[in-house]
Amino acid sequence: MSRDPVPIGRRVAYLRVGRRLSQQSFADRLGKSKSWVDKVERGVRSLERVSTIQEIAAVLRVDAAVLLGRDVQPTGVAERREGVARIRAALSTYPMAFGRATDREMMSPDWMAREVRHAWMTYQHARYPRLVELLPTLVTEVHRAHVQDPEAGRAAVVEAYRVTAALLVKLDEGSLAWLAADRAMSAAAGDRVLLGCAAVQLGQVLRASARAGPVMLAAASQVARGTPEEMSLRGSLLVQAALIAARTGDDRLVSDLLDEAAALAVQVGDGHDHHRTAFGPTAVELARVAAAVELGDGLQAVARHEKAIGRDGWRWLPVEHRAGHLIDAARAYLQADNPANAARVLLRADSIAPSEVRHRPAARDLVAQVARDPDAPPTITQLAIALGVL
Repeated sequence: MSRDPVPIGRRVAYLRVGRRLSQQSFADRLGKSKSWVDKVERGVRSLERVSTIQEIAAVLRVDAAVLLGRDVQPTGVAERREGVARIRAALSTYPMAFGRATDREMMSPDWMAREVRHAWMTYQHARYPRLVELLPTLVTEVHRAHVQDPEAGRAAVVEAYRVTAALLVKLDEGSLAWLAADRAMSAAAGDRVLLGCAAVQLGQVLRASARAGPVMLAAASQVARGTPEEMSLRGSLLVQAALIAARTGDDRLVSDLLDEAAALAVQVGDGHDHHRTAFGPTAVELARVAAAVELGDGLQAVARHEKAIGRDGWRWLPVEHRAGHLIDAARAYLQADNPANAARVLLRADSIAPSEVRHRPAARDLVAQVARDPDAPPTITQLAIALGVL
């Protein structure tokens, strides 16, 4: 997809400030006047001569391509693609399903459970590059174990596929995420709780599909309401159903589902992470923000966001959840025609969970969109250039 580039003068200004050069000292190094520099940075004077662009790049100690916004390899893209390719290979391996022998011993259920916990912790701390490294081995081992003995370590198998799907959703690898979520659903068959857990990730994967809503509601109906764990799972499925309804513009259904989830959340309370859902009153409030954004009501989303982050429960949410919400909040501020605050929350997300911004394609696109706004602060331009998205 093509994008409107940031004016070269704005790039020059940002890079000059980054080098701690005043307009006068920058002009002196170029052999130009301060007025000339000011006009270039304000876009009054164009830069057309290649030799001049090269001279400016040399003073700023960058490649001329950076000034022109061309041929800049986005940060981490190559590594991310290679990692996803390894996860794809792991998900696409079926040697034991066809009776092929293996010389390696099966990993113990304890090992799988421990590694799955570590994978979820890595995900919830938004350390996505590290998780990309861990998952190929984990997925391979749980698949081997499940084929050999479907009941041994079954919960770990489901959780391994769940965390894989969750990561792939973040990386915008929809088809591969669906495969992982489908594997989780298959492994969970016959166990209502595990099916509910797997369905949470299936809902994330299929959020764009209007047909996915009934699947979430069916899964929720199978989960009892008795314990906090059960209420967390049921509530999370209702949240997924609500977000799917928001995509279709059904605001009444969204409200009904989130109200039902909120009633369960009050009983669960904040500060818990049953079934890796982080479900509670604050999580439901953040879901209301996301739903409002999907419905195009930026002003309501902003108002709910600013209230939600003042709750005590905000601090208890996993880093990934908070940073992901800030991406939603940035979209809300843009809908409300407030690029300055959109930039602010994006920079906040980058400070608490850099991978949420730097490795999520949707977040990177949002950074570029905000940075192109004439009223956006220079700090977001700095981030956009660092990411190679401008």
